[in-house]
Amino acid sequence: QVQPVESGGGLVQAGGSLTLSCAASGRILSSNVMGWYRQAPGTARELVAVISSGGSTNYADSVQGRFTISRDNAKKTVYLQMNSLKPEDTAVYYCKIETFYQGNFWGQGTQVTVSS
Repeated sequence: QVQPVESGGGLVQAGGSLTLSCAASGRILSSNVMGWYRQAPGTARELVAVISSGGSTNYADSVQGRFTISRDNAKKTVYLQMNSLKPEDTAVYYCKIETFYQGNFWGQGTQVTVSS
């Protein structure tokens, strides 16, 4: 069983920065995509950024140029560097690991709050 565990959320002022981390426990048997999603109150969960085993990335338009996703395959960890944060970035951020053979796994989420 693969279990992603997020860390690094918190409260920051607009214009500030935060880095989220997600470390996966358990053995991942195949290539995978690791990513970050977020959900604000009253809204649907949305993609923020994803990165493949090979390093290909995809970002939501709303975070392009401000957020950077990266991963360390040896540590089974994915990072999200968030710069120039805006109040509208406030949400619970979830880590997701998509695998070919084992299915998809979600973390428990970490709160990011950006004050104006």
